[in-house]
Parts: sequence; structure tokens; C-alpha cells
Amino acid sequence: MYYVNQEQIEQRLAVIPDLAAALEGLAKHWDGSLLQGLAQERALHLAIETVTDVGSCLIDGFIMRDASSYEDIIDIIHGESVFPGELYGTLQELVKLRKPLAQEYYIWSRSELHPLSAVLPDILGRFAEAVKSYLARELV
Repeated sequence: MYYVNQEQIEQRLAVIPDLAAALEGLAKHWDGSLLQGLAQERALHLAIETVTDVGSCLIDGFIMRDASSYEDIIDIIHGESVFPGELYGTLQELVKLRKPLAQEYYIWSRSELHPLSAVLPDILGRFAEAVKSYLARELV
């Protein structure tokens, strides 16, 4: 019997529409200002934390193998068919930004729109739907 903290997962997934809207707005109206650069950093960082937190909850709840890194979280939940394969590359690229955003922030180029900002709104929405479908399938 599995104990999956569905409430914790839902709370994290509920953040995705705001993150998607912020990233979409930034991508459409990018002017390279410091304020937009900082907003983009925060939105990307929160997207990383959301995806990895949800992944960790799934890994713990369904007693999947232990993750050794943020990239491994994506590998594990991909291997367990939590989300479709076409999301894998983008989600891996996203989590690889954690170190630059959290530890190397002093060299992050704030004046440039990061390429993921334009594609993440769709990817994050699809990730959330895939997680919900996975839970519905596995917790019957």
C-alpha cells in the first residue's frame, strides 16, 4: 500500500498556472530590463522547484528508487511513465538550470530572455496534467 501525499502534490501543481502566465508574459513582452531579468530568474527557479518537489513526492509515495540529483528525479519519474517522453528533454534542461540560478546567480545574464521561458508555459501545463493522470491511474 502506498501513501502518496496528494495534497502536497496538488498544492505544488496549483502554482503552475501562475508560473506559466508569468513566463508567457515575459517571453511576449521582453525588454531586457533588470526587473524582467530578475522576474524571469525567479519564475524559472520556481518552475524547477515545483517539478522536482512533485517528482520527489511521487518517488517517495510510490517507493521508486532514490534520486541522486535533480536530473535523476526527472529520470526516475520519466522511467515510471509519469509524463510523456516528449517532455523529458525540456524538463532535463530546466532542472540543469538550478545550479546556475541558485549558486552562480552572479554570472547569470539577466538581460537575455532564456529560450526555456517561451516553451515552458506549455511544458509545465502538460507536466501537471500528466501527473494528475498518473495519480488517477495508479491510485485506483
